[in-house]
Amino acid sequence: MTDDDVLAEFRDAGALLEGHFILSSGLRSPIFLQKMFIFQDPVRTERLCKALAEKIEAAFGTVDYVVSPAVGGIVPGYETARHLKAKAIFVEREDGQFRLRRGFAIPKGARVVMVEDIVTTGLSSRECLASIAGEPGIMLGAACLVDRSAGRVDLGVPLVSLIRLDIPAYPADALPPELAAIPAVKPGSRGLAA
Repeated sequence: MTDDDVLAEFRDAGALLEGHFILSSGLRSPIFLQKMFIFQDPVRTERLCKALAEKIEAAFGTVDYVVSPAVGGIVPGYETARHLKAKAIFVEREDGQFRLRRGFAIPKGARVVMVEDIVTTGLSSRECLASIAGEPGIMLGAACLVDRSAGRVDLGVPLVSLIRLDIPAYPADALPPELAAIPAVKPGSRGLAA
């Protein structure tokens, strides 16, 4: 799947939005990728996650477990794991920290990849990776559908992405005038009341 193919999936799903968006990191951006518009379509999700699974397998070989951060990573994590013929588990917040819950565990020697939806600053990904660092599996690396940092983010492990985009993101107090002139909206889920 080419970069153009991936962007076409987002455009065709109405998931490539333009305006003034508050990202989950708190940064502001003129572009928002509403991945839930992708994930509401199982066929589209399958195409993207199958392509991601192929890239993961090419980079890391056999994978036994895919771990994802809840909520946004669960769907792509599951679907990517299905194509890798791996188990899909996720971490979720408990007392503000990501943790494996629901009886999930990673066995000794299991080959593990963390799968995310979209990486911008890498905060959720790093938190997810830190939460499983004590597990006895072998952490191969991380993967995401979209790397908004264009490869600049450092997760401490190799990162495979279906596409790398260089989408600008700004602190709220350093907006370009054209972005500052548009009312901001927060379409993501981080920070919503439990």
